[in-house]
Amino acid sequence: MATTSADREQWGSRLGFILAAAGSAIGLGNIWRFPYVTAENGGGAFVVVYLACIALICLPYLFAELALGRNSQKNPVGAIAAIKSGTPWVLVGGLCVLTGVCILSYYGVVAGWALGYIFKGFVAPGVDSAAYFGSFVSDAGTVIPLAAVFMVITILVVYGGVEEGIERWAKVLMPVLLVLMLVVIFRAVTLPGAGEGLEFYLNPDFSKIDGTVILAALGQAFFSLSLGMGAMITYGSYLPKRENLLVSGGYVALFDTAIALLAGLMIFPALFAMGKQPESGGPALIFQVLPEVFETMPLGSFISMVFFILLSIAALTSMVSLLEVVVSYFVDETTWSRSKSVLLVGGFTFLLGLPSALANGGSTFLTEQISLFGATGFFSIMDFIWGNISLALGALLISVFVGWVWGTGQAIEELQQGAGDTFTGAFASTWAVFLKYVCPVVIATILGGIVFGVI
Repeated sequence: MATTSADREQWGSRLGFILAAAGSAIGLGNIWRFPYVTAENGGGAFVVVYLACIALICLPYLFAELALGRNSQKNPVGAIAAIKSGTPWVLVGGLCVLTGVCILSYYGVVAGWALGYIFKGFVAPGVDSAAYFGSFVSDAGTVIPLAAVFMVITILVVYGGVEEGIERWAKVLMPVLLVLMLVVIFRAVTLPGAGEGLEFYLNPDFSKIDGTVILAALGQAFFSLSLGMGAMITYGSYLPKRENLLVSGGYVALFDTAIALLAGLMIFPALFAMGKQPESGGPALIFQVLPEVFETMPLGSFISMVFFILLSIAALTSMVSLLEVVVSYFVDETTWSRSKSVLLVGGFTFLLGLPSALANGGSTFLTEQISLFGATGFFSIMDFIWGNISLALGALLISVFVGWVWGTGQAIEELQQGAGDTFTGAFASTWAVFLKYVCPVVIATILGGIVFGVI
């Protein structure tokens, strides 16, 4: 082993961990997926269900990942091996590491798009947004260098280590992200007609809640916290025993949820004020609909620049955690140094992302002629397998492992360290019930919803 718990890096402060872990969770999904899923599922009513899912399902599971990581002081593979070495359960940790590599490979492509759009409002004003986006993403000479730049930035952050790299930059990037969001929100809510968007978003109509809305809220709540890929196991492994995991984990969930809610305040008032509906999801909302909205509002080019800067920051903080999961594995389980692990993993992941960079018009074969599981195009296939199926499957297996194999008794003992008397009695027993019975059933339901196309 390259490292032991005695010489393992640690976070320098609780705030540093909270900002880094929240940054891991806060990503493109919070800013583009949350608004359109909200729009498709009842507006304010969906938000209420989403918040309930965060509190009742995601938070108990989050505590489990953090406890497993801190107890073992290892990456996902090492964490499971420390409890059940030489068993097939170790493959679950391997799935987390593989998921991190694969998501990072195509996530970096989208992050490069955000980077490239920062000055779009100045260099291409008045150009048809749909046509511009199609031309932009199909230009390999543009998207590949942008993805490379983003990967280099990610490598540099992770290269610096836990405290001097990830934590230091999280303390800068996360406050900047929040300030930039507040700037866009202020401009959006002061537009004439913005009140209609606020009414839709903040005034729940509970008659719209049905099974589909609940399932969509479960899926969004789960994926918004980046659970199931081992990031919180890895980040938890850098926490000292004196740290209160309940408080720290609670702040991470609170911060992530707050950013998602703020994303809605950025987007809904602006869309409704300009007479548009957020019915288009994914890249269409962010890279086609919103640029049109920005162009029609006062100071639109400036607001567009601010928006894509904050989108790039959100992407960067998530990419850092994805890379750290894989780097942690090689540092813990091999003789590789951090510097060697970061450079080799980062370089390999960039090469793995090249087909995704070409799968949006750069290559006809990768864009149109390859399909699997109902998804067409290499990029969509990667996202379906690793960004949906693999995440849900990993979380399902981890919840079963912690609840039934490691045991809730052992997990509770870990959570009690640093928590004092706040995690005992009925509180701890209720958490154990949720983790053993409720979380696996709910996550299995989410997985089924993905497989059958409901989510």
